[in-house]
Amino acid sequence: MVTNEMIITIKRPIEEVFAYVSDLQKGPEWQPALLEARRITEGPLGIGTQFISVRKFMGRRVESGIEFTAYEPNTKFAFKSISGSSPFEQSFLFESTAEGTRLTSVLELQTEGLMGLAEPLIASGVRREMDANFGDLKEMLEGRVPAASS
Repeated sequence: MVTNEMIITIKRPIEEVFAYVSDLQKGPEWQPALLEARRITEGPLGIGTQFISVRKFMGRRVESGIEFTAYEPNTKFAFKSISGSSPFEQSFLFESTAEGTRLTSVLELQTEGLMGLAEPLIASGVRREMDANFGDLKEMLEGRVPAASS
């Protein structure tokens, strides 16, 4: 199994960071390898909400069904794959700080069979990709113009 943890501080209010990151359909804006995230259930976001995600992984187009397994507004959310070739889980924890929002994300990717043999290579690629993605997320959100207060 490959596990990677990312911790960043984004100089934006927790409500704004949570709203943006938990909207998985915005994922392709800050994750270049995520080609598409399409919601397939209706109603408010919450435990049980499902998406189809299409990502480029190790040079291949990989489609996965994912489902929210935890959802607490402005605090945390998590999801896991429910279909696809590489089982994974990812969690996001949001904490308010004096600087803005501390975001901690943990990704766990099951590597079996041939993928198990390539685990060190996969772990390195996952780490690089998450570093770049979260750097892009921080830059994008911090570059936004603050909403005008009334």
